[in-house]
Amino acid sequence: MELMIPLDSQGTTPMYEQIYCYIKEEIRLGDLKAGSRLPSTRVLADHLKVSRSTTQMAYEQLLSEGYIHSEPCKGYFAAAIEELVEAGEQPGPQFAEPFVPREEKGSESFAVDFSPRGIDLDSFPFNTWRKISRAILVDDNKALFLNGDPQGEYALRKAIRSYLHSARGVRCSADQIVVGAGNEYLLMLLSLLLGPDRWVAMENPTYKQAYRVFISQGYRVVPIEMDPYGMDIRMLRKEGAGDPEDPGAENGQRSGAELPKAAPSIAYVMPSHQYPMGIVMPIKRRQELLAWAYEEEDRYLIEDDYDSEFRYKGKPIPALQGMDRGERVIYIGTFSRSIAPAIRVGFLVLPPKLLELYKKKAGFFSSTVSRIDQNILYQFLTEGHYERHLNRMRSVYKGKHDCLLGELKAFEGKFWIRGENAGIHVLLTHKEGVKEVELEQSAARADVKVYGLSRYFIHPEYERYPDTVLLGYANLTEEKIREGCARLKAAWGL
Repeated sequence: MELMIPLDSQGTTPMYEQIYCYIKEEIRLGDLKAGSRLPSTRVLADHLKVSRSTTQMAYEQLLSEGYIHSEPCKGYFAAAIEELVEAGEQPGPQFAEPFVPREEKGSESFAVDFSPRGIDLDSFPFNTWRKISRAILVDDNKALFLNGDPQGEYALRKAIRSYLHSARGVRCSADQIVVGAGNEYLLMLLSLLLGPDRWVAMENPTYKQAYRVFISQGYRVVPIEMDPYGMDIRMLRKEGAGDPEDPGAENGQRSGAELPKAAPSIAYVMPSHQYPMGIVMPIKRRQELLAWAYEEEDRYLIEDDYDSEFRYKGKPIPALQGMDRGERVIYIGTFSRSIAPAIRVGFLVLPPKLLELYKKKAGFFSSTVSRIDQNILYQFLTEGHYERHLNRMRSVYKGKHDCLLGELKAFEGKFWIRGENAGIHVLLTHKEGVKEVELEQSAARADVKVYGLSRYFIHPEYERYPDTVLLGYANLTEEKIREGCARLKAAWGL
């Protein structure tokens, strides 16, 4: 397992002591259960980007105090101690598992399609998923075909909570998690809890599917420009930060009335890897967003943890939710990107106040994910398949990432290349102002599909931005990446 340990390299406390204190507290609070295997000193050192002697010193102190024990040829394990554990969690049922993902076809109209939304399904562990699915169904467990817990199977929620805590630094109980069929459904559910007549601030450019959901629910969306650190907090604080979007605008049905200037009470952000700009929000901007949320009683931040699993430089970035001490961050995530789109399993982590509202307003809704599928995912998570799959995909995507950046060296004379340290796409901005549409059209004539940045903007403000295209690489082989870049070099006269 991975451990998300926030280290302060500028502080006076030695690194080994910070690691020791963090693991000790995790064991005391019950977040690291007795018998949980810890990463080796080498793996943890690589993960935290510290020397191995640092992690060895931390483990030796934990061993000497009895918080962990070692087993020859097996590793280190959390010891059983009598201490306080997190309230509100009861043992959940242990059960079987569900469904085989459907292969998603890419565009066949181009020789090379640099889709930023694709994933690599060739590396999906089909045999493992099939084996789990069969094991569940042959058990002839009729209960799996009945309605289950509306929030999602308790054991699955515990497994998700454990993963989020160790890998993303999220602090919650399993009771705060709601499982649903994809982000769109979860955002619609969330709009029911947050109530009508809301103004939602969104980064501009942004994930347009979330924007469409908010508009469909009658919310006014206020586009907030971005600076190099993410959502511009000065624009967020300024009343009338942007012209609010008419909910009918998406379908070309504007009301015709002049909309009032907006004072948003919700901000939708992607701090770990903003889509599509690829910005990683620094700690200072995260603190500023939290301060903004704390200023008013009913303000919330919706943290969409997009593409957080795939990072190629530096330490993993913890979730914003882990910093929140005022219970104002709503965390939303999905397995569609890290496993497969057809899995359609997402989850919300609700602050306690919204959890109570959920139980009153939506607790009677049946879960939108079948119990069979939930059980498959549960087994996939708890048997270690998901962690192995993620490690494999990080390696696969890193290889494709390096291949693409190697090919793009020939583009550096005429293009700026950004967003290259995380996610599964990069951005190319022409230095001499060649229009985005011209780049798309010339690429299309070369039988290559690229994606203009303008499609991700809420308003025509993109006119003020340099012309930029996105190149995704997840669903391409390295051979196809090289072919696509060669075609683009010829098309763009490089």
